Amino acid sequence: MASLSDVKFAALELLLKASSKDTVRHLCGESFSSSAVCSNRLVESTVTNLSVTSEEAQQLLHSLHHLIRYIVFKGLTSADEILPLFPKEFHQSLKNLLTKMFLENIPTWRTEAQANQVSLPQMIDFDWRVDVKTASDNINRMAVPSCLLQMKIQEDASLCGNKPMISTVTVELSKETLDTMLDGLGRIRDQLSAVAK
Repeated sequence: MASLSDVKFAALELLLKASSKDTVRHLCGESFSSSAVCSNRLVESTVTNLSVTSEEAQQLLHSLHHLIRYIVFKGLTSADEILPLFPKEFHQSLKNLLTKMFLENIPTWRTEAQANQVSLPQMIDFDWRVDVKTASDNINRMAVPSCLLQMKIQEDASLCGNKPMISTVTVELSKETLDTMLDGLGRIRDQLSAVAK
């Protein structure tokens, strides 16, 4: 979790060197992702656009990243909640501009944060069919129906280098096993419905 102690507000005032609001808007938009803190491309772009040293650019991006993460994590959604985060001596116009840009981007950042949180694999599709065995070395297993259930599972993108890995799992279920599974799923559905009320 980001904290305000990680934010160097003096480094943020380097944004006053920006030639336009669009430059500041671009840096705010790019600074949210975790990869921004170590992005050489973004550091070089910041050095060029703001005429600062590489170290100053890294401090600026680091502080901007942590301030944005703090705002999103704390669920701050109004200027009245964000403005007090800045020190009293911070440049007033820059404070107002940053607050405005943060408020514009918060819904996008919140969605991105939720999409990138670590989670269990998710089932994205399934298919099934009923098979009847017509040949077997044991007469008792002949003409016994079974269900073949095929599930497509997507691994958590953040664990796979942001390239979601999809795997297919196929299981064979006898009538008894399928009954047990359906009974268990029915109980889960009932519990979820009770919690949702």
